[in-house]
Amino acid sequence: MNALEEWVVSTTDTLWTWLLLPLVVVLAVYFTIRSGAVQIRLLPRMVKGLTDRTPTDAEGRPQSLSAFQAFTVSAASRVGIGNIAGVGTAIAVGGPGAVAWMWLMAIFGAATSFVESTLAQLYKHRDAEGFRGGPAYYVQRGLGSRWLGVVLAVVLILAAPFAVTMLQSFTIAETVTGSFDGGAPGWVAPAVATIVALLTAAVTFGGAHRIARVTEAVVPAMALLYLGLGIIIVVLHAEAIGPVLQAILEDAVSGEAVAGGALGTVILTGVQRGMFSNEAGFGTAPNAAASAATTHPVKQGLVQSLGVYFDTLFVCSITAFIILVTRPDLETAEPGVAMTHDAVVGSLGTWAGVLLSVIVFLLAFSTILGLNFYGESNIEYITERRSVLLAYRSVVVAVVLVGGLVSATLVWSLADLLLGLLALLNLLAIAPLSRHVFRLLRHYSDQVRAGRDPVFTRDALPGVARIEAWEDERSVTGLPGEG
Repeated sequence: MNALEEWVVSTTDTLWTWLLLPLVVVLAVYFTIRSGAVQIRLLPRMVKGLTDRTPTDAEGRPQSLSAFQAFTVSAASRVGIGNIAGVGTAIAVGGPGAVAWMWLMAIFGAATSFVESTLAQLYKHRDAEGFRGGPAYYVQRGLGSRWLGVVLAVVLILAAPFAVTMLQSFTIAETVTGSFDGGAPGWVAPAVATIVALLTAAVTFGGAHRIARVTEAVVPAMALLYLGLGIIIVVLHAEAIGPVLQAILEDAVSGEAVAGGALGTVILTGVQRGMFSNEAGFGTAPNAAASAATTHPVKQGLVQSLGVYFDTLFVCSITAFIILVTRPDLETAEPGVAMTHDAVVGSLGTWAGVLLSVIVFLLAFSTILGLNFYGESNIEYITERRSVLLAYRSVVVAVVLVGGLVSATLVWSLADLLLGLLALLNLLAIAPLSRHVFRLLRHYSDQVRAGRDPVFTRDALPGVARIEAWEDERSVTGLPGEG
């Protein structure tokens, strides 16, 4: 097992360091330039898109998920343990300067998220419950490759709803058992794993719409709890805000990494942890983006770009400030959740540690739901058989149960490798397809300048084949008398 683990870690490091991260950075910069910095220029439109009207069908029912529901589903998978453990690890390895590179990666990565999510909307598929789509769908329809779409779907299922879900369950059980002074009784971990598995079953077997309804309630609640906790701690250490900001900016270019001791380590750690957290380019969020009913693909592209900012510039930043304003000794600090936990308890007392455990549970559980949503979309891409979907849901519940009981070391390494492979395949797919996105952006912008609420129909992209939805204005808007 050790030999396998060493091989996985070595392969993962090579994939990320020499192949994936350069591609991520180059494409993010290219998409930013090519789109005229859409992720900055249209920021007000991103916020407005959250409350966009949901088109209805002939019976007056929503055609699919609302823009806000799609946002919360993607936020459920984005905002997870990585926002607490990942930031702590980034600071422990790369020093405060890694935070600045996480911020920079979020700003440029939002352009990548815009491209992949807009493509997911363009090539989305309509079924009895609404819309679904993602990388597998736009690879088949945009690049004409069914086999590559299946490969992407399989890799995503193995990486997200299986490997990463197992890690979330493990983290919940570990957090609960770790809260017992002197060690938890042996029955606690199995009991926690069973409860989480039952909760997962109750939501997952209700289908995509139930997952969306739960994330719509849980994501804002957990975000407000965590942001409130962080703001209290930062206010209590207000005198440290200036020095912390200075340390973040100075260390970003000084190369004073804690573990690596080089500028390359600071940049590499910040960029990698930033991408792991906000998932820009991974190909995961597009599965949520495609599920939204909207009148123009660009609208959901903008909403998902906002999701990158929400994850990194807000939630990750709160974690960074919680840690850094308490002035930890980074040379001896334990990376991961422990850094955040020690900072919270040290500032507010043991009660705050209990609250943090509740927040960790909400983060991990909502991530499980978001990833399961992605898995369902890709199972349905591979096969429409209802029995396979039910079998998938059963396996997910079993994975949650097992994840709370086993060591996560090898699973975490495999998840890193599979997520890296997924991101590589997705980025190579969206690079040539991005030309359609820039045409869509011009179409959207022209209508905005004309004072219209942008509406897209597939005849606006002549020469682009295999667009399934977007037939005419009446079906797109859900309003009578259109088209």
